[in-house]
Amino acid sequence: MAAPRHFQTLTVLGRGLRGGEITPVALAEMYLERIASLDRKLGSFCLVLRERALAQARAAQAALQSGVDLGPLHGLPWAAKDLLDVKGYPTTAGTRLLADAIAQRDCAAVRRLDRAGMVLLGKTVTVQLAYGGVGINNDQGTPHNPWSPAPHVPGGSSGGTAVAVAAGLVPVGLGTDTGGSVRIPAALCGLAGLKTTVGRVSRAGVYPLSFSLDSVGVLARCVEDAALVYQELAGEDADDETTAGVPPEDALSELRAGARGMRLAFVEAPFFEGVDGEIVQAVREAARVLEGMGAHLATLSFPEAVEAHKLNPKGGVISAEAYAVNRGLLESRYGELDPVIRERMRNGGAVTAPDYFEMTRRWAALRRDARRSLAGVDALLVPTTMIPPLPSGPLATDLAEYARRNVQYLRNTAIGNILGLCGLSVPCGFGKGGFPIGLMIYGKPFAERTILRVGHAYEQATPWHDRAPDLSWAA
Repeated sequence: MAAPRHFQTLTVLGRGLRGGEITPVALAEMYLERIASLDRKLGSFCLVLRERALAQARAAQAALQSGVDLGPLHGLPWAAKDLLDVKGYPTTAGTRLLADAIAQRDCAAVRRLDRAGMVLLGKTVTVQLAYGGVGINNDQGTPHNPWSPAPHVPGGSSGGTAVAVAAGLVPVGLGTDTGGSVRIPAALCGLAGLKTTVGRVSRAGVYPLSFSLDSVGVLARCVEDAALVYQELAGEDADDETTAGVPPEDALSELRAGARGMRLAFVEAPFFEGVDGEIVQAVREAARVLEGMGAHLATLSFPEAVEAHKLNPKGGVISAEAYAVNRGLLESRYGELDPVIRERMRNGGAVTAPDYFEMTRRWAALRRDARRSLAGVDALLVPTTMIPPLPSGPLATDLAEYARRNVQYLRNTAIGNILGLCGLSVPCGFGKGGFPIGLMIYGKPFAERTILRVGHAYEQATPWHDRAPDLSWAA
C-alpha cells in the first residue's frame, strides 16, 4: 500500500510532480494545511512562511510547465532550523530575546536549496542557542515527539526539524550538528539524520555555537532523500574558509551499490557501555542484517574514542566558543535565558586561554590518531543514543536530571564531533514503548558517500524507515 502523500519521500513526490499527479502549489498547500492542523500540538515550527512558500511554489510550477527542470528537488518543500538566516525574517536561535534579529541575506544553505528550486515552508524550533541534546526549550516550547500522545523529548538541538519531518508536516529539513544535534533527534524521531564533516557544507549565515564543531546536516524520511539534499548543499564557499579546497563529491553514484564487501566494525568501548538493552539488541541485529548482505563485520579497538569521551565532559572548547558567541546575552540578560542551558554556557567564560589551546591541540592529535585507527574499515556501527525518548515534563524543570540525561543523549554522538568524523543515524527498530531506535554509522572525515551507501543498503533490507506515527491524538 502506498504511503499517504504527506509521508512520501522526495523521490516519490518528485515523480508525482513530473507525472502531473500534483503541482508544486498544491503540494505546498497540502503541507501548509497539515502544519495548521497538527502543529498546535506538535510545536515544531516557530515561523511558517506561507506567502514566501507559495510564491516559490508558483515559480517552480511555472518553470516546470515551461520545460525548465532544475533537478530532482525542484518544487519540493523543506524546513529550516531556526539557526539558518532567511532574508527578511528573524533568526531567533530558540530565544525570544533575538526576535528582532532580522537576517539581511539568506544563508549559504538556503541559497543553494533555493537554486535547486525547493520551497521553504518555514523555520523550526531549536534548543535555545542550540546548546543541548535533549530537545527542551522552555522559552519557545519543546517540540512534541510524534510517536506518543504523552509529551516526550524529540532530541536536540534540531528537535523541531525532526518532529516536522517525522510527523509528515514537511518531507525534509535542515539542522545543525555540534555534538549530535542532527543524529539524536533523528534517532528519537525515527529518521535518517546526516551529520556532515566540518568543511563539507558551508556554515555561512548560520547562527554559530562552536566554530570548531558546527556542521550543517539533513533530516529526512530516508537515506536517499538525505543524499539528494546533501548533494545540493556540499561544496566550496568563499564565505566559509573551512570549505576551501575541499573537492566536490558525488554522493549518489554509489548509493545503491549495496553492502557487499564493505568493511564494518563494532566499537564496544565506550559506545555500547551502559546502553539500554533494547537499543543494544537492535543495533547488533542491524549489523547481522548487513553481514547477511555480504558486509565484513569485525570488532575494532578504538582508543581515540575512549579518550575523546574522557575529554568531552570537560566541555572546554565548545563551552568557551559558545560563551564567546553569546557573551552579550549571558552578561546582560542571563536571568531571561533558559535555565537548562545558561549555567553550562556561562561556565565557558571561565576557560582560560592556555586550557583552551591545550584542549584544541589534544583534539588535533586525537584526530590524527583516529584516522590511523580507522584505516582498515569503511564504517563503524554503534548505537546513536544510550537511552530512548523520555517524558519531557520532568526534564524541563529538574536541572540535575536534565544534566544527567543530556550527557547520556550526547555521549555517543559528541565523540564523532571531537574526532572530526561524519555520521548517519538510521532507524533500526522500535522499543517496547513504541519509540524508534537509531543505528549510527560513523565514517572517516569526508566519507559521507560511504556512510550513505551503508545506510541505504540497510534501509532497503528493513522496514523501519517506512513506519509513520499515528497522529490522531494531535488532530
